Amino acid sequence: MAKPDCAVCKGLGWRVFVRDGIDVADRCPCVAETAAGDLEGQAQIPANFAAASFENFRLPQDNPISQKVLADVMLAVSSYTRSYPNVAKPGLLLVGPPGTGKTHLAVAALRILISRGHAGIFFDYQNLLERIRSSFNETLGASNRDTYRNALDSEILVLDDLGAHRVTDWVEDTVTALITHRYNHRKTLIATTNLTDPEITGSLVEKASVTSAGHSYKVSLEERIGERARSRLFEMCRVIRMPNVEDYRIKRMK
Repeated sequence: MAKPDCAVCKGLGWRVFVRDGIDVADRCPCVAETAAGDLEGQAQIPANFAAASFENFRLPQDNPISQKVLADVMLAVSSYTRSYPNVAKPGLLLVGPPGTGKTHLAVAALRILISRGHAGIFFDYQNLLERIRSSFNETLGASNRDTYRNALDSEILVLDDLGAHRVTDWVEDTVTALITHRYNHRKTLIATTNLTDPEITGSLVEKASVTSAGHSYKVSLEERIGERARSRLFEMCRVIRMPNVEDYRIKRMK
């Protein structure tokens, strides 16, 4: 659909120009811009991240080492979007502590791909599971029943905070089915998680304080989503590890 106030095509969707003495018409650029705007509106991007981009990604100015590492991470995600869809693995998995910019980068990547005409949708992991569960209640209408289908079939799925839910058989089965479907059909999954994994971060057992006996234990990604889902996730996604920098939300409050 053309922009009604477009100065080029006057809302008709076509621009006319002369080529080799002949009047020629082609699609006005405003048509593509409108289509991209419609796709972004359908993507359900949260208001806090509606303007997320690589240009406004916060890099720490007081720590040159953290600045360099985060800049490298941003460039890796940006490189993925430039190569898409001709990428070795169709997805991205951003792993790291809270407040390091995982969601910002995931949405920035989604918005870039949407601007190029690719359809995508954003879901918070917990909210997605709650909506899928409520879809079994027929009194809640069709919107929640469509949620699972959208998560399965959208060209690009951003799944934020993967694994942030207590483990039940239903959760594990649902996540495994979702990831397996997207894996089998080579559909793009961009996921973020705070959970650790021995393949990425080494041992899951860390020493506790000096006064404490024994060790503290970290929940792994595999424990939260299951072995099969984790295996497919790592096969379909390029894993990007976020550096252990200070939580930008806490830093901003200081």
